[in-house]
Amino acid sequence: MNFKLIGLILITFTIFVVYAIFAFVPPVEGLGYLVRIAFFHIPVAWVSVLAFLVSAITAAQYLKTRNLKYDHLSAYSAKLGLIFCLLAVVSGAIFAKLTWGAYWNWDPRQTTIFILCLIYGAYLSLRPTIEDEDRRATIAAVYALMSFLTVPFLVFVIPRMYFSLHPEPVLNSAGRLDMDTVMLYVLLAAVSLCSSIYCYLLAHSVSKKFTCTKEMKT
Repeated sequence: MNFKLIGLILITFTIFVVYAIFAFVPPVEGLGYLVRIAFFHIPVAWVSVLAFLVSAITAAQYLKTRNLKYDHLSAYSAKLGLIFCLLAVVSGAIFAKLTWGAYWNWDPRQTTIFILCLIYGAYLSLRPTIEDEDRRATIAAVYALMSFLTVPFLVFVIPRMYFSLHPEPVLNSAGRLDMDTVMLYVLLAAVSLCSSIYCYLLAHSVSKKFTCTKEMKT
């Protein structure tokens, strides 16, 4: 895989998406141009969920095959998921400051995503404390699977059970996409970009990890 070429494509795509956000996204009633923050916040939040899902799937694959490649995939995907989750927290806090007057209000969505960061932060902190490679992979795999069980509740269920200052999600409670067509296309481009960056980083990590392993064996 030509990672340099893919990297250049991603950089070009990033420039295009950033331009589209500032050139085509109109102000929204009640939020004005602050709505543009959502075109960063929503994609990174989405990718954090995707990364945690991949971490759980590859953890299950490790338990099934005992192939350490899946353990590495699970761990690195969880690490990327935590990074994207923290980016969602930061972008959400900036939005909260500009719209609600404070970076942190313990709003239901802020609280649940903070808990999610703690869960996966604990996962990544646990791994280095276990020296035996196979035992570490097994315990981490079980933890990753159990952790992902909380994701749907913390991201999609619990925040909707309580009053929230958070704007209505793109996919509202009626199951409709409540967004201007041009804005929706730009958002889909931003989501595709963040997803592609995640896939690129994950693939690059696996390639680098197992190239080094082969070199050490030879």
